[in-house]
Amino acid sequence: MKASPWCAPLRVGLVTGLSAEALVAAPLGMTMPGGGTPEGAAAVAALLALRGATALVSFGLCGGLDPALAPGALVVPRRVDRWMCDAALMAALGGATADLLHAGSAIAATVAQKAALFAATGAAAIDLESGAVAEVAARHGLPFAVLRAVCDPAGLALPPAALLALDAGGSIRPWGIAASVLRRPGQIPALIGLGRAASAARAALVGRVAQIMLGGGSGSVL
Repeated sequence: MKASPWCAPLRVGLVTGLSAEALVAAPLGMTMPGGGTPEGAAAVAALLALRGATALVSFGLCGGLDPALAPGALVVPRRVDRWMCDAALMAALGGATADLLHAGSAIAATVAQKAALFAATGAAAIDLESGAVAEVAARHGLPFAVLRAVCDPAGLALPPAALLALDAGGSIRPWGIAASVLRRPGQIPALIGLGRAASAARAALVGRVAQIMLGGGSGSVL
């Protein structure tokens, strides 16, 4: 039986979109935010591999496509589009919770877009980083897995300000959000709802990281 990546002499590299997500993931290994884009995720995943990471994990928030997933639902998929996730890493992250996560090339912002993607792919969730990380892992021959928490569920549309929230380093741009709200104040209730959902997602990730570090993963790999 394989040893846990958090017990064996492996160096796990974790790619996030947000710098705040990287802080949550920090107990698990080397973390770097990619700014929430596939290109940024690919760049930092390659840098982590160059720095000696022997496994890669895509970590952070995701958008729900399956209407059954509430804010804070943890997604550990068996595969990301055509890339299979490593069984030992999945077990160490708490065990698989979904068959498929979709590697998006753009944010699914509306309820209609999410419904169309769910109908077309059957994926439980979507994010922009995991596919890029999986591709880098495959290129370097590294095991790969995903730990994500649903931030915006299938029935929640993203307000315009949320699409302007990040800079290239994965930090929140408060002035961009404020300017968007001033232009379209009607989005404030949606932003409040998204904030509550994001809090639930972050709490779920914090809890799972604590569980992993205490050896509470699925099976005996931890």
